[in-house]
Amino acid sequence: MTGKDLPSVLLSGVVLGQPMGGVRRHNAELLPRVARLLESRGGRLAILEGTQPIPFEIPSSVERISSSVPPGPPLARALQEGHALRSVIEAARAKGKPFDLVHTAHLPAPSDLPLPYTLTLHDLRHLEMAKRPISRRIFARSVIEKAVLAASGVIAVSDAVACKISKNFGPCAVAVVPNAGDHLEVLPRKPDDFLLYVGHLEQRKNIEVLLRAIARDPRLPDLELVGAPKEDEDERLAALARSLGVADRVHFRGPVDDATLSNFYAKAACVLLPSRVEGFGIPVLEAQLARAPLVIADIEPLREVAGSDVPHFATDDPQACAMAIRKALETDEPTLERWARHAERFRWQDSAERLVEVWAKVALSVEHAG
Repeated sequence: MTGKDLPSVLLSGVVLGQPMGGVRRHNAELLPRVARLLESRGGRLAILEGTQPIPFEIPSSVERISSSVPPGPPLARALQEGHALRSVIEAARAKGKPFDLVHTAHLPAPSDLPLPYTLTLHDLRHLEMAKRPISRRIFARSVIEKAVLAASGVIAVSDAVACKISKNFGPCAVAVVPNAGDHLEVLPRKPDDFLLYVGHLEQRKNIEVLLRAIARDPRLPDLELVGAPKEDEDERLAALARSLGVADRVHFRGPVDDATLSNFYAKAACVLLPSRVEGFGIPVLEAQLARAPLVIADIEPLREVAGSDVPHFATDDPQACAMAIRKALETDEPTLERWARHAERFRWQDSAERLVEVWAKVALSVEHAG
């Protein structure tokens, strides 16, 4: 990094062609900002793309390097990713434009790299999902531990995730670079009679409890599910809705663009986040900024992001979920404004600056060590 203030960073983006969700939102908002910050002080950002090109906008100054690395399954990706990164690193060095470090945000982390790497962990879902076979959790632990111990910098999206990393893998310096919610336009509130869930449809999101809650309380509004399904979770949930007699009250809207999402938040009677496992929970901030009533599952990352006075419920209790929704529907305007001011403290620009600071410290420490 000699002769410049900020490093040249090669980011592995081979999984960023996925549908919109927390990881993609994180990168779509941060990468353009960190690219501009790096360039302003002598650094640069390049991205290794996989067979699915990155679908969101990236500044033209960012070098996008194509590859044949598949986004999944993870083991197939891992077998090719390291080789592709090493080839790019060597080509850049031969051109006299070497990289200072590699950044990745997925597992398994690439191995045998000739440069230090930093790693963002969005959550520890592979360790926390109780229904996963014990053999898979043991394997996941070894994969995460290897990645954490080999990384020159570990980044978490919340204090809750940072604490879990240290608890599971021993004392280590974990930088927290939080997500934010200031990417959506905030529209005037025009509440309609529906409940809103935003996010991928997958089992760890615990959408089942919402279906059981509205089945227990016929007075609750219809449920709108906004987000892309993973595997066959939409079919499983639709079958459950039919068995509970609420199929006509559950509406699968699929993924939507940001303008449509803003409109959903403006009209939602209440926003629901029932996840069993989360690392952050971006819809918490989206809902609070939209001045929408909010209900969350009683898990540490959601409590951290939402604040202490947001109605919450135990993840396995549909009756408590229904009662929390009832309470949230009565949230007054001063409380909604207070929640919005809380959410305004999270800004993508601030997080971009934190991430660049982590990279700069890692590059500088490696330079001094060398």
